[in-house]
Amino acid sequence: MLRSIYLNVHNSRLIFSNVSKISSHVYLCMSCVNSRKFITAESVGNKSRHNSRGSYAFILGAALSVGFGLTLFVKSKKHKLWENLHLPLPIVSAASAFLPGDPDSPNSRLSQRFNFIADVVEKCAPSVVYIEIKDQRRLDFFSGRSATASSGSGFIVHEDGLILTNAHVVIDKPNCSVQVKLHDGQTFTGSVESVDLKSDLATVRIPCRKLPVMPLGSSSKIRPGEWVVAIGSPLSLSNTITAGVISTVNRDSSELGLRGKDMQYIQTDAAITFGNSGGPLVNLDGEAIGINSMKVTPGISFAIPIDYAKEFLKKSVDNRVKGESKEKKGVVRRFMGITMLTLTPEILVELQQRNHNFPTDVSHGILVWKVVIGSPAYNAGLRPGDIVSIINGQSVYSAQDVYKALEQKGSLKVNVIRPGASKGIQFEVVPED
Repeated sequence: MLRSIYLNVHNSRLIFSNVSKISSHVYLCMSCVNSRKFITAESVGNKSRHNSRGSYAFILGAALSVGFGLTLFVKSKKHKLWENLHLPLPIVSAASAFLPGDPDSPNSRLSQRFNFIADVVEKCAPSVVYIEIKDQRRLDFFSGRSATASSGSGFIVHEDGLILTNAHVVIDKPNCSVQVKLHDGQTFTGSVESVDLKSDLATVRIPCRKLPVMPLGSSSKIRPGEWVVAIGSPLSLSNTITAGVISTVNRDSSELGLRGKDMQYIQTDAAITFGNSGGPLVNLDGEAIGINSMKVTPGISFAIPIDYAKEFLKKSVDNRVKGESKEKKGVVRRFMGITMLTLTPEILVELQQRNHNFPTDVSHGILVWKVVIGSPAYNAGLRPGDIVSIINGQSVYSAQDVYKALEQKGSLKVNVIRPGASKGIQFEVVPED
């Protein structure tokens, strides 16, 4: 395009230069004619009008000759003026008018134009539910109703009332019922349909139809640094929103000290507090890419990738068709009422850097990060943040050691290191069958 413009300008200069030369010749011719007319008037005086008309005819003929020559010059093959003057013109689209309330309008409020988190929440929140475990043997002192043993979150994956959550939210709760509260305030009694202890996933079904469904994304396509939104009910506060980014896409279970899991977790700095377990971790497209699972310390939380959940849901449907409503693998253990995390050397260093009150002489054990209210561990005195180092005189190095202790009969003598305490504390826990 630049070359075409250059040729046009160059050719135009040549044409105007030649036109100027021709104009100068025309000017000389007209000067000669005028001088000839002046001499004739001086020498012979006022002649007849016939001679004057001859002079005008001569000027007109000269002008026509110049015009004809200029036309031939312009249309000559050497200077292709008509071809070079066809310059490309810019294409301009007329601007469309902004509609009232359009978030793209320059006159719209900043809260309408840049609140992408609010847009995600508006789309996904209706499909998130609050799950409450009610202990039928204990009554609340104030209300007289069944006491709340624990709580969690979940989200609807099918419009016929199928809800996905964490297994530790709904299982190992003897003499308890599952109460599900929807986003619009409706409450239903749910039944646990399928359980997978290995992936810590479970499904709950409620008698309700035509429910809003959470779209399921793909955890294999996520990248570190992506914005995510965690939706759940921390501390029984339903419909709570936290936001952050993905810190690590594939955090292996062996790095967290979770033996027997054989899976990878999504690490995020979005706050996942007690009660957020089972809720969705959502991307900016409004798709669930993970299931909130556990929190280690502020800024370090983990979620189960949604691809594991898809496989679990597929197997659940197959088992349901075969008539297998529940599937629990492994040895049935007694109920203690804690959620724990193995303290690997990497996690110990991270905790010591983030919490200055964390004891520096701890080399092994499990971190108690959640205690079910009213459970044997809660009644014995265990609290979140405690470090269990010894059970019944045996050193504890991983969660597997605690599971083995729960397979034995009798009470458990648990040695605990509590951050901020001057010395260790021993509790006696009587697990429930």
